[in-house]
Amino acid sequence: MLELLANSQKNFIHFLRISIFIVMAWIGGLKAFQYEAEGIIPFVANSPFMSFFLQKKVSDIDNYKLHKNKEGEVIPENIQWHKTNGTYVFSYALGSVICIIGILVLLGIFYPRIGVLSGILTAGMSVITLSFLITTPETWIPDLGGSQHGFPYLSGAGRLVIKDIIMLGAGLVIASDSAKSILKKE
Repeated sequence: MLELLANSQKNFIHFLRISIFIVMAWIGGLKAFQYEAEGIIPFVANSPFMSFFLQKKVSDIDNYKLHKNKEGEVIPENIQWHKTNGTYVFSYALGSVICIIGILVLLGIFYPRIGVLSGILTAGMSVITLSFLITTPETWIPDLGGSQHGFPYLSGAGRLVIKDIIMLGAGLVIASDSAKSILKKE
């Protein structure tokens, strides 16, 4: 069993690439839909890396809290606010970038140089996503009177974000594997 596992490492790394592709294509593709685009606004609005992509003034940044739709909910005034804010355009662009990174990860199976690049891009994207734990108040349980709030009590949004530490590790593994392939050929 140990020999089988040890001899299968390359196949497992390819499976890791395929897994990353599936996640990136699926999540990136969902960015084209209203509910997903609106769902990323708390992260984007609070991020020093991304908030400048939105149209609202910095003093107006918390207005996203007044214009939240529940997933699947359609409130025309909120949708109009998101259109004016640039939410949907930003989400489409972000989704496209995520899908492209996913495709590059998949191509890394056949092209090690692309594999290095895609692994670094995956890791870099994950670092930005993990920064949301610091910049987005919605990632922690708020103080609503209970004793369990703030750090280390992750909200649903925080639990979604913390999983990107796995993507960070996966990106580094595929970059390393691709670099190893390039060095072996040279």
